[in-house]
Amino acid sequence: MNPIDIIPDIHGQSAKLDAALAGLGWRKSALMWTHPDPDRTIVFLGDFIDRGPDNRAVLRTVRELVDAGKAKAIMGNHELNALHFHTVHPDDGKPLRAHSPKNIRQHKTFLDQFPPGDAQTRDAVNWMQGLPLFLEEDGFRAVHACWIDASLDRFKALTGNGVLTQEQLILTADRNEAEELFILAEQITKGPEHQLPAGSSFTDKDGTVRDHVRLQWWNAAARTWRDIAVSVPSLDDLPSESLPDTLAAQTYPVSAAPVFFGHYWLSGDPVLQARNAICLDYSAGREGPLVSYGLTDPALPLSTANIRVHPAIS
Repeated sequence: MNPIDIIPDIHGQSAKLDAALAGLGWRKSALMWTHPDPDRTIVFLGDFIDRGPDNRAVLRTVRELVDAGKAKAIMGNHELNALHFHTVHPDDGKPLRAHSPKNIRQHKTFLDQFPPGDAQTRDAVNWMQGLPLFLEEDGFRAVHACWIDASLDRFKALTGNGVLTQEQLILTADRNEAEELFILAEQITKGPEHQLPAGSSFTDKDGTVRDHVRLQWWNAAARTWRDIAVSVPSLDDLPSESLPDTLAAQTYPVSAAPVFFGHYWLSGDPVLQARNAICLDYSAGREGPLVSYGLTDPALPLSTANIRVHPAIS
């Protein structure tokens, strides 16, 4: 296969994106994007917007690369949130995502450059809606937050190519949390959660007591709640009992194709999450660096030697 640069969550950090592309050998001429290897391409893992100061420049660069056939891009949860924020329900005219102070604050850097109702805003949102929620290529997979085979198989059956129609976009909003497409889109773009056994809970970093945990869906070796939980300050708070068979069966098989994802705001030195799964999001949306992976042959084992950590400039 042709070599591919896989780039995760950019979050409006155009300077970091420019530095990463330059470090990977990409150049922008007056007419087009080029690379010394003419067959090289890029896969973007979503979350292009929010947090950082220049959403417009990031979207322009990504769209130029996609339009030139030099890149493919998938949708992250921030693009899905933006679609809901800027789309009204046909029945009552209210936005699919409430314009609450919290949601406006989370979306502020996008709104600063793309105000509601503006023609450029509609153009950007229309482009986002054309993004698939997953990518399955010959020998590898890409998703923003989670690949569970049963969920992706069902999502493919419903959407075909992973792109939401207008009717399906409405169903992915959270007005009816029992809606199948809402559940699938939440899992694919935000990651899975599961309720702990009855009577069990933990206290998160903000002091909130929770009875649901986020799951290391990539960890096929997980056998207990303490093995599979993520973002729990003290694993001793969790039960040590074995996972239900139904939950263990949802983890990513060690025999499956390599899967690349972002979303999880990691820090420190990049590592593999599993022999065939890697998260590339190291908090570039804030103070962290943009991290990329150079994929040349998906038949070879994933290796940290193929990871590039780009300057954490602002």
